[in-house]
Amino acid sequence: MTAGESWRGVFENWPESIPRRGVVITQFQENIAFSGFLISGGIVLLERDKPDTIGARKVMVAYDAIAAIKITDVIDLARFQVMGFQPPF
Repeated sequence: MTAGESWRGVFENWPESIPRRGVVITQFQENIAFSGFLISGGIVLLERDKPDTIGARKVMVAYDAIAAIKITDVIDLARFQVMGFQPPF
């Protein structure tokens, strides 16, 4: 499984119990704060609650271009287990 496929899986299986907001870090070192998203086969459409410096409120990013996702809400680690994360053994 490629990194892009893994990121696609994260967005496709994002549980309702975790707010759909955070920050996507791209391979180009761009930080994109998002307050919602829509998914498609090869890209994710991120919605911003505030425009960026050129006025854009929506950003389309290829899953392969994602380096990391930061979660900005305070959420107990155990709630991420529904996304497939597990404590180490």
